Amino acid sequence: MRAVAQRVQEARVEVNGKIVGSISNGLLIYLGMRAGDGNSDVEYLVEKILGLRIFEDDFGKMNLSVIEKKGEILVISQFTLYGDCRKGRRPSFSEAAPPADAKVLYDFFVSRCLESNLTVRSGVFQEMMKVYSANDGPVTMLLDSKRGF
Repeated sequence: MRAVAQRVQEARVEVNGKIVGSISNGLLIYLGMRAGDGNSDVEYLVEKILGLRIFEDDFGKMNLSVIEKKGEILVISQFTLYGDCRKGRRPSFSEAAPPADAKVLYDFFVSRCLESNLTVRSGVFQEMMKVYSANDGPVTMLLDSKRGF
């Protein structure tokens, strides 16, 4: 499972011109599921993301987590995080989880984030979405449950 976590001042997601989720200060998380991923991958990424000390403290140091900052979270499913561009010009998505499996993991990820008692919003799984964000910093972190990077 892979995630791109961006510190944002605000973010929103639209489906068919309608806003389905929006947040202010917090994290915009793009989440991609790999074939074979399971609950332990979700647990690892949720714990890692909620604990990342990427928010500034009173001294301007990145020393606070989204929980300590009482930030908000917007989670967007993004199977293209498993696009393999090493050969040719068309990405291969053969490593991405099948949609039915990915949806179960995506929903579990969102539910685990909700347990943090933060405001958590999400996009609509397997829909074409427009995502708007104002990156803060910018601060963008790449995470992989298999610790590939």
